[in-house]
Amino acid sequence: MTVFLLMASGVLAGGLGALLGIGGGIVLVPVLVLGFGIPLEQAVPASLMCVVANSCAAAASYVENKLSDLRLGLTLELATVMGAIVGGLVAAFVAEAMVAVVFGLFTLFVSLQMLLLRTPLQEPTSTASYVPTNYPLGISGSFVAGGLSALLGVGGGPLKVPLMSYGMRVPFKVASATSNLMVGVTGAASVAAYAWRGHLNLGLVAPLVVGVLAGASVGSRLMPKVPTAVLKKLFAAVLLLVAGQMLWKGGEGLWPSVWR
Repeated sequence: MTVFLLMASGVLAGGLGALLGIGGGIVLVPVLVLGFGIPLEQAVPASLMCVVANSCAAAASYVENKLSDLRLGLTLELATVMGAIVGGLVAAFVAEAMVAVVFGLFTLFVSLQMLLLRTPLQEPTSTASYVPTNYPLGISGSFVAGGLSALLGVGGGPLKVPLMSYGMRVPFKVASATSNLMVGVTGAASVAAYAWRGHLNLGLVAPLVVGVLAGASVGSRLMPKVPTAVLKKLFAAVLLLVAGQMLWKGGEGLWPSVWR
């Protein structure tokens, strides 16, 4: 029964990850920790492996439909991988409760930005109708996104999509498709550090990846047709609940006398 629940969680994470360009880790980590009771040190690398699977399933469709900006993606990914390597090394020295608090705050930020930031009206059907701007902001922000990916297992997409869309004036759907292309490389660079320390549970990863591949395949086909603004608002409501749960869990670990 647990295997099927893990597969269903993977389908949900893969579908949402492909639709919004966030990799799915921001959904999968709290589901594993809060729903299945899996330690955060195992949930994060399992999520990162699923981020890689999600990227492989969704990116091909977006490249074929000319929604992914390959040149922009490769440029930003160099900085992202550097940040992911640094984040993966730092993660070994950070307390689990502290990571839970950081994840909760990060999730709260993502949910609020989805609710408050206006999605650009222009959503072209290819990458030929715009020119990215502000590359210094994009490169520095991608380094931070890579560090968050390794530390929190979220793939960096929740930061890279708004960074490209609002900071570099990239149309939202192109930013989402390009993020899907990048998060796989970021996740692979991040998960290597966890695997080296023996924190990668393949028995946990296998059913999740099966579900993620199925969900991402469906999500990548739906993304060009579904209104992104509607999906962002629905997803933001879920993220607000997840943020509260993760902040509560982290607070119990950091300040047990206060939470009793």
